[in-house]
Amino acid sequence: MDVLTRAELVGLGWTGRRITRAVQSGTIVRARQDRYLTSDAPPDLIRAARVGGLLTCVSLLQMLGVFVFGRPPLHVHMRRGSSRMRSPDDREAPLPGRRHRGVVLHWQPLVGEAGVGCADVLDALIQSVRCQPARYAIASIDSALNKGLIRADQLEDLFAALPARYGILRSFVDGRAQSGPETLVRLMVLALGHAVELQVRFDGVGFVDLLVDGWLVVECDSKAHHGSWRQQLKDYRRDLTLAQAGHPVLRLTAQDILYRPEAVQAALRGLLHRV
Repeated sequence: MDVLTRAELVGLGWTGRRITRAVQSGTIVRARQDRYLTSDAPPDLIRAARVGGLLTCVSLLQMLGVFVFGRPPLHVHMRRGSSRMRSPDDREAPLPGRRHRGVVLHWQPLVGEAGVGCADVLDALIQSVRCQPARYAIASIDSALNKGLIRADQLEDLFAALPARYGILRSFVDGRAQSGPETLVRLMVLALGHAVELQVRFDGVGFVDLLVDGWLVVECDSKAHHGSWRQQLKDYRRDLTLAQAGHPVLRLTAQDILYRPEAVQAALRGLLHRV
């Protein structure tokens, strides 16, 4: 069940008594007056409904599995003229003004057609470009493209909805990137003035994340996909095969890419500037 009104529930065959029992038993959640969701709905969707708007921007993207850096506050789109905004954690407590710690409100007109309880993914990306540093915004767009949540031909609409100064970001977008950290490393390499290719295939190895200047392979590893010894052994053997073909490997962790970017950039500079 999405975010529904009492009238919509009745239209689906629910009686008033059934609605009351479902709320009391915790089967459904009454987020605010006349707004109901199932208890297993994503927590941020429930919190946005409590505020009185649509889940959007980085909050919606994160819910959909799109790369977003860190744990941002709740982002909610409000329709013009909206009133009686409530706290995301208390359906009875009013939201004090348009600014509230832990909640970011968006008021710009939407480009796409809003869903039930959330904005369109395209609108979430448009808003996320304004709300994130450029490198993270590019990584979010790459991630959405890679996951098939938007099409490449929608990039024109995305950047058309933003001030002209953001247009420069479009040339850095590449939906072949398979993770946010991969995008961030690619941007570091470009900032150092070097060429980089994505998802390059090598015989006997398969695809590698990045190939820099035609010789240095860079792999961006996460604990989720490279945590087991079996997977690490497979990675080491891939590295041996690549080294035998004249391609040394710099293997980076997502943790370092995200939280120690200066060290990662220094490592890239140290390798690339000595050649």
